[in-house]
Amino acid sequence: MIDETSVTVAEDYSPAIILVEPQMGENIGAAARAMANFGLTDLRLVAPRDGWPNERAIASASRADHVISGAQVFDTAEQAVADLVFVYATTARNRDIPKAVRGPQFAARHLRKRFDAGQKTGLLFGRERWGLVNEEINLADELVTFPVNPAFASLNIAQAVLLMAYEWMSSGMAEGRLSTRNPIQPLDNQPSEKAHLIGFFEHLETALDEAGYFKERELRTSKREKLRALFQRAGLTRHEVDALRGVVSALERRYERQAETPGQKD
Repeated sequence: MIDETSVTVAEDYSPAIILVEPQMGENIGAAARAMANFGLTDLRLVAPRDGWPNERAIASASRADHVISGAQVFDTAEQAVADLVFVYATTARNRDIPKAVRGPQFAARHLRKRFDAGQKTGLLFGRERWGLVNEEINLADELVTFPVNPAFASLNIAQAVLLMAYEWMSSGMAEGRLSTRNPIQPLDNQPSEKAHLIGFFEHLETALDEAGYFKERELRTSKREKLRALFQRAGLTRHEVDALRGVVSALERRYERQAETPGQKD
């Protein structure tokens, strides 16, 4: 007999599938069907071109109604990953971004470990025509690249979702199980949610901007991306992010005091 309670908990922590600005309803529906085939339910859409709900997506989902009806719509990729603690971005192209690049099997096994620890994760998929832009990729912790023919490397979104969903299911069956969860890590060791981390990025960048760090405007974007990549790689916990924000706030107060007493020297 299946324990319905355990099934519900497992679904809550399965990776979210995030489609950024999907253009065709048929692709959304096919992706939902692939998710249902392999036990994924959390579908998130970022600014779908034709709006939502979409009749073509519903028709193409082939009875994956629970996935389609539960789909969430967001205005930006930042909003879509806000409650997640670890995200993979899928890309077929080499990019000058300092992030680890994994294969689908490795990525699925890693997501399974975080699932077992009760952590919310996600997979970020780009647009049909040109994939993800660098700002969206910078929201991810690592990249996933599929081993495809380099002469014909482009994958349909639904195909990419299918490949990762299959690897996700396979990772759970490797030891003769679909899913088990280890005790949840202590709160102090939990990775920071993306929303909390993004808030720190914005706080730090505002302080640096006021301090003149971004005075060379043509280098602003590259400096900003390098800083974000550095802190993403660190795998910061929520308490560590809070500590860093405290450091930035302390520096801000110091400069405010100096501004109030112009004659003061360091």
